[in-house]
Amino acid sequence: MAEFGVPTAPAPRRIDELIGGDLLAKLDQLDVTSRKIFAGKLQGERRSRRRGISVEFADYRHYTHGDDLRFIDWNVYARLDRLFLKMFQEEEDLSLVLAVDASASMHWGNPSKFDFARRLAMALGYIGLVNLNRVSAWAFGGGQVRPLPALRGRRRTRELGAWLLGLEPSGPADFTEAMRSIALKRQGRGVMVILSDFLFKEGYEKGLRYLAGGGFDTFCIQVLSPEELDPGRHGLTGDLRLTDLEDGSVTEVTVTAALLRRYRENLDAWCARLREYCVRRGMMLVTADTRTNLDTLLMEHLRRRGLLK
Repeated sequence: MAEFGVPTAPAPRRIDELIGGDLLAKLDQLDVTSRKIFAGKLQGERRSRRRGISVEFADYRHYTHGDDLRFIDWNVYARLDRLFLKMFQEEEDLSLVLAVDASASMHWGNPSKFDFARRLAMALGYIGLVNLNRVSAWAFGGGQVRPLPALRGRRRTRELGAWLLGLEPSGPADFTEAMRSIALKRQGRGVMVILSDFLFKEGYEKGLRYLAGGGFDTFCIQVLSPEELDPGRHGLTGDLRLTDLEDGSVTEVTVTAALLRRYRENLDAWCARLREYCVRRGMMLVTADTRTNLDTLLMEHLRRRGLLK
């Protein structure tokens, strides 16, 4: 008999097992979006409201002492005998940063939280790549943070997929230290997506505090398994010895209806505090059951929450 919550489905081994062709065709219609306006360094397809130097004319303004003479419109000067400066619409370069929880506790549930997070990271990364956004990724767990340097363009899809397939969940997640490291090393401005269950013994507050501000919109996607959401319905009964996957600590419990009810209340309270914490800091939280269809999550829920358009 399989142990409670231990994944039974084989882990994906190929990129097409992470994300299928039918879903890829739908993802070509989407793009990552931000609630903020970012001024980019490269000429991308996204337009910023900031006026600077680019190829698309935006407006005129009166010349003032010290302005760059190269942008004076001499034809207007010839007609009006007044100096006007040409202004151009600056194009925006958006970064997409993916942070994947690869701690041992993510390798749990049916479907597996870790595999669900990898599939979702692959889908979001693909959307960013095909829209010429700068896509980078980080995995945290086992006492280390593993980076994937920035990629751009559809042809880099296989590199992202190979990196995700090469991840192995292990050890505890020092969430605070991982987020501090990522916050210090991420580049540019854009959107950061954290894929995790956020069930850290040390809490999530200090880690998320490192991500507030800094020119990034932060989306927390909390991935939970059916067994975590409703353990009683999935066969958790009787006298049990529970072992923590990350630190090996053991707890003996007798599962009763009252205990399950108290567990559910505690889980609901934890998730509510996480949501409130995110709202207060301008972050977005989405909670996803691993049974959720990726099409539905991407095409409906994440579009509604403003991550995709």
